[in-house]
Amino acid sequence: MTIVNTKLNRRSFLKVSALAGGGMVLSFSWLAGCKPTSKEMLEMPKEWFELNNFIKIGENGAVTLYSPNPEFGSNVKTSMPMILAEELDTDWKNVFVEQADFYPERFDRQFTGGSQGIRQGWTPLRTAGATARAMLVAAAAQGWNVPASEITTAAGQIEHKSSGKKAHYGEMASLAATMEVPEEVQLKEIKDFKIIGNSKKNVDGVKILTGKPLFSLDHKVEGMKYAAIVHPPAFGMKLKSFDKNSVSDMPGILDVFSISLFKDDYQRNFFDTTTFPEIIAIVGNSTWEVMQAKKTLKVEWEKAPESTFPMAGRGGVTVTATVPAGLENTSSHKERMAEFTAKQGNILRKDGDPEGEFNKAAKIIERTYTAPFLAHNTMEPMNCFADVKGDKAVIYGPTQAPEFIMGTLAQALEIPRENIQINLSRMGGGFGRRAYSHHMVEAALISQKVQAPVKMVYTREDDMTAGVYRPTYTATYRAALDENNNLTALHVKAGGIPETPIHPNRFPAGALDNYLAEGWDIPSNITIGAFRAPRSNFIAGAEQSFLDELAEEMGKDPIDFRLELLKRAETNPVGSNNDYDPKRYAGVLELVKEKSNWNSPKDNVHRGVSAYFCHNSYVAEVVDTVIKDNKPVVENVYAAVDCGVVVNPDAAANMGEGAIVDGIGNAFFGELAFENGVPTKSNFDKYRMIRQKESPKKIEIHFVQNNEDPTGLGEPLFPPVFAALANSLYKATGKRYYEQPFAPQLEMQNLKM
Repeated sequence: MTIVNTKLNRRSFLKVSALAGGGMVLSFSWLAGCKPTSKEMLEMPKEWFELNNFIKIGENGAVTLYSPNPEFGSNVKTSMPMILAEELDTDWKNVFVEQADFYPERFDRQFTGGSQGIRQGWTPLRTAGATARAMLVAAAAQGWNVPASEITTAAGQIEHKSSGKKAHYGEMASLAATMEVPEEVQLKEIKDFKIIGNSKKNVDGVKILTGKPLFSLDHKVEGMKYAAIVHPPAFGMKLKSFDKNSVSDMPGILDVFSISLFKDDYQRNFFDTTTFPEIIAIVGNSTWEVMQAKKTLKVEWEKAPESTFPMAGRGGVTVTATVPAGLENTSSHKERMAEFTAKQGNILRKDGDPEGEFNKAAKIIERTYTAPFLAHNTMEPMNCFADVKGDKAVIYGPTQAPEFIMGTLAQALEIPRENIQINLSRMGGGFGRRAYSHHMVEAALISQKVQAPVKMVYTREDDMTAGVYRPTYTATYRAALDENNNLTALHVKAGGIPETPIHPNRFPAGALDNYLAEGWDIPSNITIGAFRAPRSNFIAGAEQSFLDELAEEMGKDPIDFRLELLKRAETNPVGSNNDYDPKRYAGVLELVKEKSNWNSPKDNVHRGVSAYFCHNSYVAEVVDTVIKDNKPVVENVYAAVDCGVVVNPDAAANMGEGAIVDGIGNAFFGELAFENGVPTKSNFDKYRMIRQKESPKKIEIHFVQNNEDPTGLGEPLFPPVFAALANSLYKATGKRYYEQPFAPQLEMQNLKM
């Protein structure tokens, strides 16, 4: 057994004051519409007893488990309660799952992003479940007057075998709610898990399929108004003036005004990312009416000057952020990036004497890779409901990071944080976009201005043209080979607008005596932000494409070549600051080699491989491409994943499949360019997304079986697929692909897309 001291995070397990005296907790109002989905499931109880912030137990043995993190399709709303249920030792069929709203006093890290939800919640959730179980056992011991050590639990039942006494959890819940929270609890051995590791269906699945309200777009209240926003038409511009009278007589229009998101003295946090802090709001009686007014409103814009402001950067360190002036263009971006590529960058890591090895190399291989800005394109448009009355506010909308927007809301509304309630809706996609929740501030300020509840909805054009984007990047790789074709040094120089994608301490750092990593960045007024597997989503494709080409130049199998490097990193690593475990890294390559039958190639099937480590997880992928009717078709994708214990296998596989399809779509088609600060694409008529018929015909996800604590999963399968696809396309067409997206280059080869 693993013993955990609950004092490590005491706040998460303290009982609310009403329960300190053994009080009863009635079911919360949002449970009123919750009905059992199975005849075997218990009916909704008449009363609930709260054992800690995550767990309530009804008098009939039904259990409500709260999922603390926002849900955007990664299935944390099922997986997190599974962890609670495992240590609580209850029966899954008797579990009701509810989305917790934002309560920082009750829950830690209510943030879905960075593939850290399960990893960060693993021990706290297990401890919460085990704590509640211990309190139930203590209640039974007191009620039966027997030693707690003689009591066992299973599937929501408590038993004292020697006396024959039994009870279900509901019979002990009232007394358990009055028990002291134990100082230490024992966690299960992984081998004893009954729920974790066994697939459970999405707890919202039936509601999604039957159209039940789960999203903030579904939310309506009496007297609610509707709002749309108008932002500058180009990055580098700002509002000059507008004519309210140009739309005031239109049907249903109630008010038009400008709002500013930030006070002059406000220090933004890292997620207060928006280039357009001043916008126009149009408020009316329906979404249709305000959107029609958007088309008619007369607005004057002007060029924005350079601006600076304090911002809390990564790690909480305050930096001075600068938004340059000017109307930027993709053509000038490429020219500047080429200039920086030609100059020395900031040295991020240096092992050995790479310059000396390049000077005496018999052969130097050099390749440059580029990728454009990308739009997130979540299927659900950005939206938010807000009801601000006096010094209180209720906000309901899609956000990955409620903690990071709370301070911004408080300063903008001039309302204390404790008077603002953020209720968490299910999100129709996130991918990093909804970590930046300025849409919530906009809706709240609009509600405060009109003194009414408001639902604000972006159009697709609003979201695609106002950011937040994946940056544009470029990377140049160089390899030095001696007269025997041995690799003696490797050099990577990479940068982007406005950040570098380099992770200097990741593979192949640590596997080479002579290694140099340089980075650079170029400031921009185009808003960027986290995009599924930030930075990794580009650099993995560049690195793994280069290693593939290098292996071919050296006459080596691409998997064997990577394994050789990893063996060196395992047995005789260079440097001590290497981010990865080479043995686990090699493990996924060996597994994907086996599962894809790598050594048994098929005629006319063109295979590419890639492997990458990010978000604490290891992934290797093989992509099989065929040419059918003069068109490249992705037939199969094999993935091997080491992410530690897999909580919900089917959901994990689904998440991996989604990442792979998403990566292939972006590799083929994803691109956003700018002309005089204006995005050249504003909707799906021009911004090409992958179609269902273009998805791989088969995807196999294989998980390494081990007892390591869970690590990331939502993002790690995304980065490697770019290179695996590029490497397979090379085998199919004879051409290497150095620039994303690939579709225009394939069309130049007279291949259909």
